[in-house]
Amino acid sequence: MIVATFAAVYAVWGSTYLAIRVVVESMPPFLAGAVRFIVAGVALLAVLKMRGVPSLTGQQWKHAAVTGALLLVGGNGLVMWAEKTVPSGLTALLIALTPVWFALLDWARPGGLRPRIKTVAGIVAGFVGVIMLVTARGAGTQGAQSAGDWLSAVAIIVAGAFWASGSLYSKYNPNAASPWMNSAAQMICGGAGLLVLSLLFGEPFTTRWAGVTQRSLAALGYLIVFGSWIGFSAYIYLLKHCQPSAVSTYAYVNPVIAVFLGWLILGETLSVGMLWGAAVVVAGVVIITLPETVSAPVVGAARRQLARLLA
Repeated sequence: MIVATFAAVYAVWGSTYLAIRVVVESMPPFLAGAVRFIVAGVALLAVLKMRGVPSLTGQQWKHAAVTGALLLVGGNGLVMWAEKTVPSGLTALLIALTPVWFALLDWARPGGLRPRIKTVAGIVAGFVGVIMLVTARGAGTQGAQSAGDWLSAVAIIVAGAFWASGSLYSKYNPNAASPWMNSAAQMICGGAGLLVLSLLFGEPFTTRWAGVTQRSLAALGYLIVFGSWIGFSAYIYLLKHCQPSAVSTYAYVNPVIAVFLGWLILGETLSVGMLWGAAVVVAGVVIITLPETVSAPVVGAARRQLARLLA
């Protein structure tokens, strides 16, 4: 079961970037996200009620609304918007910076712990890798295209910050309700927030609905069933049965899977410069997430090498 659930988290979450890219080919991003989470949340809530799971209190719904807004409106919503122009593989690589935001925001909170040297090293490496990625993708483009690349990249990075904020809020403001009921409530609240955002941007009124493809609808169904139900359920199971350091490995396995699927199915390409940037991003995340006993020798060697270069 452990192997199966790890495989689900790695493969399913790694494939959601591809599915999102296909969805937004012909569907508006915020409205598609709203449909995904409202359908998934309401269906999950109905199943839980039939099984007799206690309902949430008003305070617990408020907790779910805050978490859903941060994770799904700010986090997932910005990713879906950015993937209108950014390849799915590059999006996954930029989202891999999320552990960086976990470290920084956890430090910034009242009473937060100062990051260790290996965390600082990972943060620096991660941001250097982002600059390499976006610069390499923008090479050969000019004007609006290059500016659009940077704007989309910033949106994805901010999405990671929203995801980390929502996760930390949930961690330090625990909710005693069933985790599945919390999940359903968060999806419903997040979907409602995305629906409001969609209305503000006029998506339902400016979209050419006759142009929505079967391919996009199938990808949306995949996100509902596999991304919002199976993937999340596997993640909850792993959190209960495995060490957090082991579960967090999805942060640098998902991008590899996303890049491969983007190349295999959508024909996305990566330049040599982008591959180097991807390697630096993943290396930074590995440094942050690996235990101190494993990462300390690597960081120490890097410091000694830097000292020799500066000598």
